[in-house]
Amino acid sequence: MPKIVLLCFLIFCSIGFVHSKELPDFTGLVEQYGEAVVNISTVQTQQITGNQIFPEIPNIPEDSPFYEFFRRYMHPFSGPKKYESKSLGSGFIISKDGYILTNAHVVEAANQINVRLTDKREFNAQVIGTDRKTDVALIKIDAKDLPVVTQGDPEKLKVGEWVIAIGSPFGFENSVTAGIVSAKGRSLAQESYVPFIQTDVAINPGNSGGPLFNMTGEVVGINSQIYSRTGGFMGLSFAIPINVATEIATQLKEHGKVSRGKIGIMIQEMTEELAESFGLSQARGALVVSVEKDGPADKAGIEVKDVILKFDGKDIAVSSDLPRLVGNTKPKSKVPVQVWRDGATKNLTVLVGEMPSDEGDRSRKQSKAPDTSNPLGLALSELSDKQKKQLGIENGLLVEEVQGGIANRAGIRQGDIILGFNSQDVTTVKQFNQLLSKVEKGRNIALLIKRGDMTTFITMKLDN
Repeated sequence: MPKIVLLCFLIFCSIGFVHSKELPDFTGLVEQYGEAVVNISTVQTQQITGNQIFPEIPNIPEDSPFYEFFRRYMHPFSGPKKYESKSLGSGFIISKDGYILTNAHVVEAANQINVRLTDKREFNAQVIGTDRKTDVALIKIDAKDLPVVTQGDPEKLKVGEWVIAIGSPFGFENSVTAGIVSAKGRSLAQESYVPFIQTDVAINPGNSGGPLFNMTGEVVGINSQIYSRTGGFMGLSFAIPINVATEIATQLKEHGKVSRGKIGIMIQEMTEELAESFGLSQARGALVVSVEKDGPADKAGIEVKDVILKFDGKDIAVSSDLPRLVGNTKPKSKVPVQVWRDGATKNLTVLVGEMPSDEGDRSRKQSKAPDTSNPLGLALSELSDKQKKQLGIENGLLVEEVQGGIANRAGIRQGDIILGFNSQDVTTVKQFNQLLSKVEKGRNIALLIKRGDMTTFITMKLDN
């Protein structure tokens, strides 16, 4: 009996030794490509007006029994105050002249972006553009001969394959974590344009925007989201495939915005019950529940109750496949669509339209020189009739760029819409500059700003 026990022990040890020898070694990968990973820190300045008695407490009426308590003990203030909020993230260098990929939520609405390299050099970064729908941002620093990553092919990734992440979780720069690919093509709620790579790599706040490497040292994704009930890592991490991010970055660099296809329908998921009622052998495709009148789908002959089985030759396994395929299609393309109607397939051709750009997407065109003719440091442009209709406004100017100056200190952001100057509506850049020229130095002005769903006045004093 003791001999059998000893034999089993030796077999167990030998198996353990073999397995330990098979564990991957990440040291060479980190040494070779870790230098291209950067730490990103941002500062967002918020303006608190005198009417907002406490920056994190709602306005309290003077006749409230709590007013005197807060007035006495919470140090009320009058006049505008500025508060700074800071955040951390990661990114990686994709070109030697300083272009960096990261997440849109890392840099969005930031007044100042600081990039720190592994050699401790620091640079101020400029936002080239962001895309909310995919959470991808392209930023740039003024530098040369930088280390860059090598981009891989996410399509070649296999579930169970080893991957590693390098980033700055909780501000701890160049932290390395490892795990495996848990799933591919994962769809998340409210995220229709990204087939996420799911991993069990430890990702925490600060890792956002950092690279996901395969074992050959190629970047296959951008670490973007975690699933957590505590705010920390719980074994579910999601990365944006690098091919998706690269396509977005190319459009942002060349055009300052992302162009997406649109066919003008609303869809829902097919269930087994619905499939049976429509005469389908299995639950697949996207069920059309609404068709925009005179939209691309309407003109192509797509009808309510059609089940879209294929788009541009690609199968629609689940309904979430369709928005991704349509969005990635170049507008004005003619695309074959196969639908299931009345118990049979029908082939149609749709001329893909263009989806309106998101309000507030931070982007700029390389060819557009900022208009800094006003002392506020704002580059403004006039809105088209289509943009006004989309925003539900009758007038306003788009803030294309905020340079260092009065407006930057007051909290004006790129993407804001200026609706009014003091008590007057503004419709043209010329009118805005004329109103500004009449204000004496040292006097306060109030700009009515639309930012997302919020409209507020921001005050600032012209420099003496």
